[in-house]
Amino acid sequence: LRIDRSVLGEDHPDVAATLNNMGLVYEAQGKYSDALVQYEESLRIRRSVHGDDHPDVAGTLNNMGSVYQAQGKYSEALVQYEESLRIRRSVLGDD
Repeated sequence: LRIDRSVLGEDHPDVAATLNNMGLVYEAQGKYSDALVQYEESLRIRRSVHGDDHPDVAGTLNNMGSVYQAQGKYSEALVQYEESLRIRRSVLGDD
């Protein structure tokens, strides 16, 4: 991550992907607050690079929903899942 940031810049899509992957690892370890920190930074970059309605943004929102669900924060999870679904439908269609 440090190398990606120094070579590619702070807001490069590859940096966002690495942060998202780190979030997945933290989530698998049960380190939910650490996972959310990584996902939130990934989401910030992905939105700045791709805009709000992009499949990568939807994927990160879905991952955040998974963390909230694991924490028992079901209302917050639904917000993330619903936004992820809205983006996927708008980009990919209903089928």
